[in-house]
Amino acid sequence: MGQTLVWFLFLKNQSPWGSAPRITPGCTRKKGSHAIPGLTIMSKKLFGTDGVRGVANREPMTAETALKLGRAIAYSALEHPGRRHRILVGKDTRVSGYMLETALTAGICSTGADALLVGPMPTPGIAFLTANMRCDAGAVISASHNPFEDNGIKFFSRDGFKLSDDQEEKIERLMFSTAIDEVRPTAEGIGRAVRIEDALGRYVVFVKNSFPREMNLDGINMVLDCAHGAAYRAAPLVFEELGASVTALAVNPDGTNINKDCGSLHPESMCREVRRTSADLGVALDGDADRAIFADEHGEVVDGDQIMGLIAHDMIKRGELRNNTLVATVMSNIGLETAMKEMGGALVRTPVGDRYVVEKMVSGGYNFGGEQSGHMIFLDRNSSGDGILSALQVLKVMRDTGKPLSELAEIVKKRPQVLKNVEVCSRKNLDEVPEVHAVIRDGRVRLGNTGRLLVRYSGTQMMCRVMAEGDDQDDVKQVVEMVADAISRNL
Repeated sequence: MGQTLVWFLFLKNQSPWGSAPRITPGCTRKKGSHAIPGLTIMSKKLFGTDGVRGVANREPMTAETALKLGRAIAYSALEHPGRRHRILVGKDTRVSGYMLETALTAGICSTGADALLVGPMPTPGIAFLTANMRCDAGAVISASHNPFEDNGIKFFSRDGFKLSDDQEEKIERLMFSTAIDEVRPTAEGIGRAVRIEDALGRYVVFVKNSFPREMNLDGINMVLDCAHGAAYRAAPLVFEELGASVTALAVNPDGTNINKDCGSLHPESMCREVRRTSADLGVALDGDADRAIFADEHGEVVDGDQIMGLIAHDMIKRGELRNNTLVATVMSNIGLETAMKEMGGALVRTPVGDRYVVEKMVSGGYNFGGEQSGHMIFLDRNSSGDGILSALQVLKVMRDTGKPLSELAEIVKKRPQVLKNVEVCSRKNLDEVPEVHAVIRDGRVRLGNTGRLLVRYSGTQMMCRVMAEGDDQDDVKQVVEMVADAISRNL
């Protein structure tokens, strides 16, 4: 197939948000070749597993779409009459955030709601402030752990929780129809944009209050990697004000360096600095600071499964873990499930995505859950994953027990597990791709009843994630490579 560069095509005289499918940048592959631009037909659905996301200034992450999103979320707020409506708007440090913030704000104000602007702010800070300031909704302009050229927009409801699928579908219907085209107030009915100058301080105080008042961090030496992202100011303030000695990394955002060779996806620099400074631990946040990956005192990575295990153990001992149950996703290591059973608890699994973890926690009455990737949700404290808050809970356990992080993490004996991300050009049903389907089937047979093989598309990037675990490291690795190769050849 020859190389073809494809932009977004729309039928003549049709709105780009009409019923025709959108044609988005994609690619095809030849065996042994790099990605070649091509065609991928996508549905008109905007929202993925974590809001709307894509390359900034390309659909759907354009100023035009951001304006439509602003109008739709503001109109949803207008359904609650009787007062002036307010939408909180925050962002991370990407250069495209200026463009999207301006457009989103214009959409909100054009519909008659006010936009409260807080600038760079961790995603959990937006969740907290939305509820704390009695706003009708909150908006975060961020692509989380993605590279700087990407961006995204996700929303929180008035209670600080991410929108449900039904709520997102309602917003899409409003955007794709003409239902709100005539909602155009004039004069004093037009909304205002107001910058909230003390937003950062409010969030810092809130997070600090999650740490016991009778405790401090005096004598703790820590390395803190802020990924040049949304927490570059808030995170150092929190730990320093509690008494820790902080070596801060990646705290100089320039609009293009967010997540670049730093943060939770690239913890190598943090680990090296822990070893160099003989720190007690390291904490690496991602671009919007809703997740954290840790390093112990030896500079070895401690992932989300190990962190969830040690915190759940502490909560069970204190009688604080509701129903003695931890909520995690299908990606969590079987070793975490075994550890929960050994400590008298249970593990409930959900699909991948912190929103699904939260939904299960709310519906089941649980108060702690998270993901292997470092999202951790403490529903007794906040409605969203919070990397800074998670780090404080780990430090609390370290202070209480007097044990180093390496020893605490041993409560979870991880089984051999391999995860590989494969770039794809389309998201076909894997069961309908004969070679891929056959290799997945053979891989599961090879791993047997004691192993697992999970293959799924990323909800935020054009990637397919292949994860396997089992009794033998070599078998697990070979299965993952076989499946990844088949995907690369066919997708």
